Amino acid sequence: MKQFLFICALVLFTACEKDEAPKDYSAENDAEIQAYLSENNLDAKKSGTGLYYIIEDQGTGAVPQADDRVKVAYKGYFTDGTVFEENEEGISIPLNYLIRGWVEGLGYMKEGGKGTLIIPAHLAYGDEDKGDIPRGSVIIFDVELIYVNYTTENEQEIKDYLEENNIENATRAYSGLYYTIHNQGMGDKAEDNDIVTVTYTGYFIDGEEFDKSASEVTFDLANLIKGFSEGISMLNEGGNATLYIPAHLAYGNLGQGSIPPGAVLIFDVELVKIN
Repeated sequence: MKQFLFICALVLFTACEKDEAPKDYSAENDAEIQAYLSENNLDAKKSGTGLYYIIEDQGTGAVPQADDRVKVAYKGYFTDGTVFEENEEGISIPLNYLIRGWVEGLGYMKEGGKGTLIIPAHLAYGDEDKGDIPRGSVIIFDVELIYVNYTTENEQEIKDYLEENNIENATRAYSGLYYTIHNQGMGDKAEDNDIVTVTYTGYFIDGEEFDKSASEVTFDLANLIKGFSEGISMLNEGGNATLYIPAHLAYGNLGQGSIPPGAVLIFDVELVKIN
């Protein structure tokens, strides 16, 4: 089914470009929602914006913030039960791309939470037809907040990779970085603001290489991604290690060049010297 959630920003602009003021469906929507709740014996909370919501499971992880990316599974339907959109596997999307009712509703959950959002038109598509959704519609979503950003998914990806490759000596740092030190080294220990000379090979979980130093390269540790800098700082001069870096310690929700959003990065790295 079509992904209507992706186009909410366009709705806001097109609604403003009409010659006449958009119709306000708030009163009739509220009456429709209350009738739906009564007919189905549902107990929902109503927010100050007019959103109704039912939290089935609060979840235990992070609460999504405005600039976060979320992965959500959902089923969207009307008050008559007709389903207009469904995604059981879940989609990953920036929170601020979603319609207002979604943004607000997910804010009442934590990562791993489940609930139902009953969204009046002014928090959805307003006075606009949008695909199979007629203007002024109340839309209902059963939603599961699978994760906030990529932290939980990356953690599982790294664990799976370690297990599949029989890597039993990896250590997890508090930050979420995993690392395997092959040789600690005998020289000075690297510190956060050091200038270091290294060699490295960078690749993804699937083994695809995305970067490799052709020779020794010099970096200021302060200017590197957090996971790389943290990993190097665990070595002494002459040491080498493998770093398994989750996205929040690398390029996060945006990615960089050939590195997609949310990617786990693996680096085989040697700390040649501290300058």
